[in-house]
Formats: sequence, C-alpha cells, structure tokens
Amino acid sequence: MKQSGLVVAIVGATGAVGEEMRTVLAEHRFPVSRLIPLASERSAGTHIEWRGEQVPVEVLDDDAFEGVDLALFSAGASISERYAPKAVAAGAVVVDNTRAFRMHPEVPLVVPEVNPEALADHNGIIANPNCSTIQMVAALQPLHAVAGLKRVVVSTYQSASGAGRDAMDELRDQTVALLNFAEIKTDVFPRRLAFDVLPHIDRFEDDGYTREEHKMVNETRKIMGLPDLPVCATCVRVPVFIGHACSINVELQRPLDVEAALDALEAAPGLIVQRDSSSYPTAADCVGQDPVYVGRVRRDPSVEHGLVLWVVADNLRKGAATNSVQIAEALHAAGALA
Repeated sequence: MKQSGLVVAIVGATGAVGEEMRTVLAEHRFPVSRLIPLASERSAGTHIEWRGEQVPVEVLDDDAFEGVDLALFSAGASISERYAPKAVAAGAVVVDNTRAFRMHPEVPLVVPEVNPEALADHNGIIANPNCSTIQMVAALQPLHAVAGLKRVVVSTYQSASGAGRDAMDELRDQTVALLNFAEIKTDVFPRRLAFDVLPHIDRFEDDGYTREEHKMVNETRKIMGLPDLPVCATCVRVPVFIGHACSINVELQRPLDVEAALDALEAAPGLIVQRDSSSYPTAADCVGQDPVYVGRVRRDPSVEHGLVLWVVADNLRKGAATNSVQIAEALHAAGALA
C-alpha cells in the first residue's frame, strides 16, 4: 500500500450510484490519494467535486486503469464485462456493482456484515449484490444464525432510482404531467409509474419470473452459502425516488419468538431495529443513511416457526455505494489493496 493512500477509479462516476460512491468514500474517510472519475465520452470535459476541488471526468478506455489500486464499477453489466478484466490486468482490484460477475463461481458475492470470509479468495474482482438482496440478507443472517432458515418469501417495493438517473427523471416528469393533465411519456419504465405500482423489474424469463426476482433467489443462496434454500420473490417498482423496502416471510428450522428475534437483529451489525411495530421505518427515513432498517417484526401464524419483518434501506447507499466501499474497507484492513 502506498503511504499516501490509494488511487481509486470510479467507473460510471457521473451516474446516481457513482455520485454516491464518491460521497461515501469521503464520508468514510477512505484513504484516497487520487480519485479518477471515469465515464463515457459524452461526459468528457465535465468535472465533479472531490474534497473541495473540481476533478475532470476522464473517458473510460483500455488504458484508463494504469496505476489504479481500486476500481469501483457501476456503469452497467456490458461495461463491467469489457473493462473489469482490463482493470485487473493493470493491477487494480475491482468491486463491481453490476450483475456481470455475481453468479460467476470464482467471483465472491459479498455483504460484509454477512459473509466477509468470502473476500479471502478472489481473482481481482469482487461482486456487489443486487440492492434488494443486500438489505434482505443483512436481516436474514442474524435469524439464520440462531434458528436456521427453512424458507423465505419476499415481496420488494423498489424505488425509481434502482433503474438509474433517467428513471428518476421519468418519474418526476410523469408526476408533473399527471398533475397538469398533460401527456404522459414512458421511455424507461414499461408502463406509467407515477401514481401506480409495477410488478415488473428487469425482463421476464420463461418461467414467468423476472430477472430481478431470479437475482434475489440466486444471490441470496450464494451469499448465505445455502444453495438449496427455498426462496420465492416478487419484485415491484413503486413511485418513490430513493429507498427500497422488502416484506419478508421467514420460515425457520427451530422455534424463535419475536422478542428473541428482535434481540438477534439488534445485536447484528449494520441494522437499526424498531421494536414497536407501530413505529415502522419507511423509505423516507432511510434516504442518505447507511444502515438497514428493520421493523414490524411479528409472528407468522400460517407456518411453524414463522416470522414476518419489514426491511428498508437506501438502495443507492447500502444497496450499492456503501456496500461497495465497505468491501473496499475490508480489503484495505486485510492489506489486500496495494
């Protein structure tokens, strides 16, 4: 490790998650000696603010990673597939926030509060999980540790920002148009999102589930090391700008009453638990915050050893930028960034 700190590149630096990565790096005082914001040619000539200075955005190309120690990617799977191996070849460690490498058997998929041990074995690329998966497994892990998971059924309520900056702009424009009785335009979402909810995130697969729902199933199994865990997901887009929520039904292998479950959740890192069910967290509560919020923990009387919980997090932070930086912090603490 360089005495003066690390050279850090952010791929997709002008996007919503890229901006949050920069913010979290600063807030967490990550040891950055030089920040290199990388984006497409259309961002060439623009600047971003970093530690009180204006830093020029550089164009992402094959030679962009020379001298880079850490590369944080959040510019789409096709960009990661093309450029992440180039970053590794140049000597950087990559933390990738796309779906490109998540299910690759040689790439660890990591939530530091859940499976930090997976960071010990990587080939230069670490995958950041799907945003809703992150907040769900953060809440599931402490319950699994004390009573074992038997089955999980989850419904998500995901904000527009999960689809990027253009999606947030579209929700804003649709809302304004509806309130002014104007024409509604739909470019990002498959149907109008303003004042509606869409049970449709990412493309539909042959089995009737969406790719987002498959992500939650497969990523949960990989992160928790439970390849046969029954998981069923329904992912819904809601007209909220930032903040994802999950309603989770958990069937456990052993008895666990509500008070013991609350105790386990409160003792877990990265969670804020609201014990009073009438004082529940919402998306508005979590915006700009790093923790995962848990509330409305109650018994599920329809199954043996069942619990229900409500989980909320800022999808741009814990669901993306914060988790990426936490992975980098763990690597740095282990001396794995040179």
